[in-house]
Amino acid sequence: MSQKSYDDSPTLYLIPTPIGNMEDITIRALNTLKEVDVVFCEDTRVTGQLLKYFDINKKLISSHNYNEVGNKDKLIEYLSNGSNVGLVSDRGTPIISDPGYELAKYAIESGYNVVSLPGATALIPALTSSGIVPMPFYFYGFLNNKDSARRKELEILKKIDATLIIYEAPHRVNKTLLDMKNILGNNRKISISREITKKYEEIYRGNIEELVIQNNDYKGELVIVIEGNKDIIEYNSITIEEHINLYVEDGKSVMDAIKIVAKERGMKKSEVYDIYHSIEKK
Repeated sequence: MSQKSYDDSPTLYLIPTPIGNMEDITIRALNTLKEVDVVFCEDTRVTGQLLKYFDINKKLISSHNYNEVGNKDKLIEYLSNGSNVGLVSDRGTPIISDPGYELAKYAIESGYNVVSLPGATALIPALTSSGIVPMPFYFYGFLNNKDSARRKELEILKKIDATLIIYEAPHRVNKTLLDMKNILGNNRKISISREITKKYEEIYRGNIEELVIQNNDYKGELVIVIEGNKDIIEYNSITIEEHINLYVEDGKSVMDAIKIVAKERGMKKSEVYDIYHSIEKK
């Protein structure tokens, strides 16, 4: 192959593909697709259309979230026979909120090279065009689609002071924004990028409350960028009483405040309760 691996031995190549605009594929990605012996792909129909567009003819093997583990031996069979293997997802960089991790991990554990090509991904354009501080950032991917689980995830993300990047589906986004308003607060800066690189690419910017009020009819694939927590408290620098009172002043009941403080300090709720009420009696 002209696209050399680390030591010219059989290699699994992770190949990014366009997330919308076909011009976003790299010359190296095209050459690698031409020269590998077989391509494992998320959906053979989607990858078939991509290869047809660039006049590339290649054997395709379906490898998605539900059959990836079962494809491990098939991958090793190709590599052990001296074949170079390409791996693509439907759009963007494999493994980033897409299939591919299990195959890449197994190839590494089996002693084969895994080479990841740079290329298209939605999170970086969304971050750099957001107008929000770019570093450090924390990429989370998709939140849980169940309401209670999603809220628990947001409670954890709430404490992070890095810029947050989240993927979301259009039919859930307004619900997610409302949860963000209730958990992260009203005033954090936020941007929502939709259909990145495509004809109807659009970016909504403001703070969380503004985008909740707008209740936009978001369509297409979405990337949400959220300002990190700028009000993080060093809990060991304040007393438990002061910590609880911060939440009480914010409108929470004493019992709810005690639950939150116990969680944030890694203590038992009963322990915090006893300390707080013993202070009250003094």
